[in-house]
Amino acid sequence: MSTITTTLYQRRWLIFTVVAIIGFTLFTGEFKEAQTTAILASTLRQSTPLLLGALCGMLGERSGVINIGIEGQMLMSAFTGFMVAAETQNLLLGVLAGIATGMLMGASLAGLSVSLQGDQIIAGTVLNIAALGVTSFFFQQGYTLPGKTPMIDLWFLSDIPVLGRVFFSNRPITYLSLLLVPTVWYALFRTTWGLRTRAVGEHPSAAETVGISVAKMRYLNLILGGAIAGLAGAYLSLEAVGSFERNMTNGKGFVALAVMIFGRWNPVGAWGAALLFGYTNAIQTQFQFRGWFTDHPQFVGMIPFVVTIIVLAGVVGRARPPAAIGQPYSRE
Repeated sequence: MSTITTTLYQRRWLIFTVVAIIGFTLFTGEFKEAQTTAILASTLRQSTPLLLGALCGMLGERSGVINIGIEGQMLMSAFTGFMVAAETQNLLLGVLAGIATGMLMGASLAGLSVSLQGDQIIAGTVLNIAALGVTSFFFQQGYTLPGKTPMIDLWFLSDIPVLGRVFFSNRPITYLSLLLVPTVWYALFRTTWGLRTRAVGEHPSAAETVGISVAKMRYLNLILGGAIAGLAGAYLSLEAVGSFERNMTNGKGFVALAVMIFGRWNPVGAWGAALLFGYTNAIQTQFQFRGWFTDHPQFVGMIPFVVTIIVLAGVVGRARPPAAIGQPYSRE
């Protein structure tokens, strides 16, 4: 009975939160279609790297490996993708280079945490420090791109008021991130690979007894997760900004970890959490140009924290991570 009551309570909070966000968005956009659409479109753009980073962390942690190195994977991939695209004047090659870089860093994390059985937190921290140092040392001004990834309108769907411009008029990596949500969900919960991944993350010794290689599954998941983090890095430099700046991730990898936990290690939940964080950033940007708020920026800065408190109090509840997360495994 208590479980049913808790579920109803959470649903009521969810409904209240959604209604409050809709009302606040209309108020912020001054009840004008163009401004409301701009806020929602900015929300989706701001949420994209957070969603991709959360999916990266999710694949690792579902198999039992904590990935603190998402920030470094994203930063290094953004740098590599930008440099390759600038040298070749080919954005596609830049995106592929970013993905390859993320996969390589994922394999490095697997080597440190799975093969060498090092502390997973320290291994991820090493990747972050290395990425910051390498990108800062080798980056030079003067490189330019042929442009950003192109805007793609999906036929008549992009003409739908508000939602059409938000969801059906975007750039390719944004579309790909949206497709990854149902793809990763289906793979995790409806395929043999997903069952093995979750088994390794919950009880690796039991998985090993039925013929599942824990080391191979963790390597595979960290490399796949690295590819997604690489896509997030390519998004930042080739789609969102169109250039590279030192430390341009600016903590987005760590926020992605919070998004993953908010979403309870579920791709759909992570997407909702990423949208929430993206929404707070979009609202901040909108309020920065309002008269009273321009003179009192501290109130604008409070918005993400207030929303986070509301979500923690009413929606998220208690999140339970995979049982074997952070625990090195060796075959007995």
